[in-house]
Amino acid sequence: MSTPDWQGKRVTVAGLGVSGIPAAKVLHALGAVVTVVNDGDDERSRTQAAELEALGITVRLGDGATLPEGTELVVTAPGWQPDKPLFLAAAAAGVEIWGDVELAWRLRGPDAAPWLAVTGTNGKTTTVRMLASILEAAGLRTAAVGNIGVSLLDAVAGDETYDVLAVELSSYQLHWAPSLRAHSAVVLNLAPDHIDWHGSMEAYVADKGRVYEGNTVACVYNVADKATEDLVREADVEEGCRAIGFTLGTPGPSQLGVVEGLLVDRAFVDNRQQQAQELAEVTDVNPPAPHNVANALAAAALARAYGVPAAAVRDGLRAFRPDPHRIEKVADVDSVAYIDDSKATNTHAAEASLASYDPIVWIAGGLAKGATFDELVEKSAKRLRGVVLVGADRALIREALARHAPEVPVVDLDRTDTGAMSAAVREAAQLARPGDTVLLAPACASMDMFANYNKRGEAFADAVRALAAERA
Repeated sequence: MSTPDWQGKRVTVAGLGVSGIPAAKVLHALGAVVTVVNDGDDERSRTQAAELEALGITVRLGDGATLPEGTELVVTAPGWQPDKPLFLAAAAAGVEIWGDVELAWRLRGPDAAPWLAVTGTNGKTTTVRMLASILEAAGLRTAAVGNIGVSLLDAVAGDETYDVLAVELSSYQLHWAPSLRAHSAVVLNLAPDHIDWHGSMEAYVADKGRVYEGNTVACVYNVADKATEDLVREADVEEGCRAIGFTLGTPGPSQLGVVEGLLVDRAFVDNRQQQAQELAEVTDVNPPAPHNVANALAAAALARAYGVPAAAVRDGLRAFRPDPHRIEKVADVDSVAYIDDSKATNTHAAEASLASYDPIVWIAGGLAKGATFDELVEKSAKRLRGVVLVGADRALIREALARHAPEVPVVDLDRTDTGAMSAAVREAAQLARPGDTVLLAPACASMDMFANYNKRGEAFADAVRALAAERA
């Protein structure tokens, strides 16, 4: 990295946390005059502020709305909405606004590791971690970074050197990253989410589509989700960049797919019109639920675009272990499987989860975030043995069940306390029969009852283990 351009440059960093703190530290080290502004003024924020102030960085807590005088650049945390007064003031003053991803991209050196980028409504973290596992199996120095919780700035500005980076990008991050140009990228799927932040579904999709801009080798899309292919068609890419599809069906030329229980590649082979390369068995994917197999195919496509051999795809998928609370089996109790998919915080994710099991006793509910549930219930009705509802917006799901699955028994728990999960598991156990699956796939956010989806999943797992101990 070169420092002269930053020396004395007055930069405002909007927001503390995973992205704001690294941005402030990196910019300060480059010689910029950094001021951090933050809406919150709680104990955690004050602790973070003290750490930065000890380095000589100015921090302004409780006022994230006012643009500091003399600001020449704003670097924002991804969650800050574009209509915040700070950004409106910056735009009026002709001041550029970058996200932490944009800053990381601009700070890359001439020999920096290329980025393999992953976005989509659901499955991003799993796909990025699968990709990193495959790259590691190929002997490459890599890291899973970005929206996964590891700052890209730490990867770019740190002492570690990498061959290639597996990068998870949210729609928020892509909104603020206009110059990003990935080696190859994928949009896994598109469904309504974060519409309040983006303002419309069209704006949300457009921001996701930015991940394809300037790709050099491959734009990977989901054959089952035409909107992702449309984004590839609209993207301005480098000459020679290819469109590569992934499908759970038999792949055509320039696609990866599934044939007789095998993951196969008809994109990165010498004669893709007539040949296919076996990559792995479906059973090498953990767990082999359909949407997770799709994630594996997307990860494999990006890895193959980078030149990874087929054997590394197999070895990487076998070595991969999913994060907690993503279709994670907790236990079998009385021949009933209990599955924790607390990460299914929207209807699109819950639909994929429900499609993986049959028959199901479904535990659902929480904060709907403006979602509607008719399509989800209609598609899943035949799989449902029963439903247990919890959370603030459970009535919306109950009403959809009444319209589209009136014969399915529903237990409506009028509780939003954390102890409600134990009651939900016990009610589900009463509805379930041997061979069934009790599935926590809430289709809602968790913050009405829990700090986050992790805490919700932990409460479910604790309740299942308590039930198992009683019946042992």
